[in-house]
Amino acid sequence: MSAETLRMPRPAFGRGHVHAVAGCYFVASFAALGLPPYLTEILPELGDRAARWAGVLYVVPTVFGAITAPLWGRLADRYGRKRLLLRAQLGLAVAFLMAGWADSLATFTLALVLQGILGGTFAASNGYLGAGLEGPSLSKALTLMQGSARAALVVAPIVVGALSGWLSPHRQYALLAVLPLTAALLLAALPEPGPVRREKSEPAVAADQPPPVMSLKALYALEFTFVFSTVISFPYLIALVDDRLPGTSPTLSGLLFALPHLCYLVAALTVHSAFRDRPRAGIALGFVLIALGLAGHGAVDSLPALIAVRLLLGAGLTLGLVCLQVLAAECAKGRAPGGMFGSLEFFSKAGAVAAGLAAAAGSARFGPAAPVLTGAAVAAVIAVATLLPTLTPRWSR
Repeated sequence: MSAETLRMPRPAFGRGHVHAVAGCYFVASFAALGLPPYLTEILPELGDRAARWAGVLYVVPTVFGAITAPLWGRLADRYGRKRLLLRAQLGLAVAFLMAGWADSLATFTLALVLQGILGGTFAASNGYLGAGLEGPSLSKALTLMQGSARAALVVAPIVVGALSGWLSPHRQYALLAVLPLTAALLLAALPEPGPVRREKSEPAVAADQPPPVMSLKALYALEFTFVFSTVISFPYLIALVDDRLPGTSPTLSGLLFALPHLCYLVAALTVHSAFRDRPRAGIALGFVLIALGLAGHGAVDSLPALIAVRLLLGAGLTLGLVCLQVLAAECAKGRAPGGMFGSLEFFSKAGAVAAGLAAAAGSARFGPAAPVLTGAAVAAVIAVATLLPTLTPRWSR
């Protein structure tokens, strides 16, 4: 297959298509992101009175999602990205229905396993967009997708908490299954991007295209360490707030938790415009700000100081996420997007699982400040590695 075939015209993707995919991901993520914080309320209904399995079940969908993401990505490249995106939405609906009607801990656990295996809507959505867009248009679309994820992370737990007065979080799984079903119906009206195929002997990047600014291995390493260094602060943040600021209301604690994600929602597109031509500098600065912000969490003793370090972390989170999307869009040029974004999702979820395990171990041994200090140390190391001029040739190949 010639390089000209690789550059065959693709279906026209407008802003409406991108917004539709991002909106469908947002509504489908409600149960996946909004209900896990309520596992301590759900499990006693299923026989686990002390909710001892809450920590394990929290990461079950992530583990199985990481394992299966590369496979679903390769199947999308082979059989169609739209078809596999619809499969992901319908798979979530089946898993949520099963979880909502589960009457035993074993059945509920199986439903969470199926959620991880059959879901994967984020990777499927990115693979779909990667088949219809490229360059700055793709990186902007990926930035919007991250905005959908952050918005769901902020809004979903609040909505679930508000509904819990009328319907238990356990049964809300069944109710919220209607959301991925609705998303599947909306996505069915979108076009199927034209597949980009190449022979095994053909190079991953066309001969007349410049090489990507970063290798796939380096991108995967950055994705893993970025997710690890940020997610490690999530599980025990409320405990840290209670330790440093006794008497803080649950509402204020929730707002402090959401603050970095709100920063992303406010500033992501502006940051994309500023750093789309210099993502290496942006990701390095992002890691620096994350390291400083997380380290500050371990030293604050007042509400204004805590707000300041949360905003600093939010700035680093925004820079890192946006620049990772720019780098991913660059790496996607000339590659089958399903497989690449499926593998990227594997490293993202692997980083989240490693962060959860490290946070649990560190907090149990050294207290609630241990996770944020661990994340700060990892971010500082990666910032130095990214900034060192001697590493530039290796990271660029």
